[in-house]
Amino acid sequence: MKITVLDGYCLNPGDLSWEALEKLGDVTVYDRTSSDKIFERARGSEVLLTNKTPLDADMLARLEGLRYVGVLATGYNVVDIEAARRLGITVTNIPAYSTDSVVQTVFAHILNILYRIPDYTRQARSGEWAARGDFNYCLSPIMELSGKRIGIVGLGNIGRAVMRVSRAFGMKVYVCTSVDIDHIPAGAVKADLPTLFRECDIVTLHCPLRPDNAGMVNSSLLRLMKPTAILINTARGPLVNEADLAAALNDGVLRAAGVDVLSTEPPTADNPLLAARNCFITPHLAWASVDARERLMGLAVNNLEQYLKGNPVNVVK
Repeated sequence: MKITVLDGYCLNPGDLSWEALEKLGDVTVYDRTSSDKIFERARGSEVLLTNKTPLDADMLARLEGLRYVGVLATGYNVVDIEAARRLGITVTNIPAYSTDSVVQTVFAHILNILYRIPDYTRQARSGEWAARGDFNYCLSPIMELSGKRIGIVGLGNIGRAVMRVSRAFGMKVYVCTSVDIDHIPAGAVKADLPTLFRECDIVTLHCPLRPDNAGMVNSSLLRLMKPTAILINTARGPLVNEADLAAALNDGVLRAAGVDVLSTEPPTADNPLLAARNCFITPHLAWASVDARERLMGLAVNNLEQYLKGNPVNVVK
């Protein structure tokens, strides 16, 4: 069986092993695959694994013999699911492998914004601290998390884990979710988006991207926020209208934003967030701890093993 990994580098930049996958067939791994190379590299494969390399309806139809596509991520919008279904191609994804890593990233952004540790380190090394003459100074107000309100948009595995950590910090939790009120953990306040953006000191996004919510975080919502508020996005870049967020940051509408995802990755030079005031950007790394990638690798192999045994799991419907 021919197995082709179209873009394996982000999952395994060299610190993991493909050995378990290699036991299932003849494996070829490409670090990255450009659009003009997809057919050439995928042709003849019964199994394709992809993270961000797109497989549209036309490509799937051209790949005779393809029976299985394993998405090396939770989101599966890179594959035309309807076309795959028509062609009898099973598509699987990897749910809930990076929850702890994403939660850590959320609070890494929050604490970085509050404490500005890189700025203080630079000033200590450059002599600016010594020049001030005082044992202590603050570049900006430090806000305690205890007692503050955090708004969580989306209440899946990650949203619920963010809620647990927020409570450990002593925060009051607001949630915007389609989950029925009876299934929301006790003590959380269910709110609509305008209320959540208006009332909360921190808003963090944890909902999937759908056609009806692309660009939902726009100037109308942002201008409801407190000038001391923080926006965090570790979900999907297109949930946020980036031009609106950049303008809001530059105008001081909110204090800061921490984003791990952008509308285009890597970003184009004209992305307005690159020059926005108090916008802190990480390169889509929330999922990428060694621990999370090891889980992802194991789950990807297990998905394929179960499919080969006739008992497919994590099948995208």
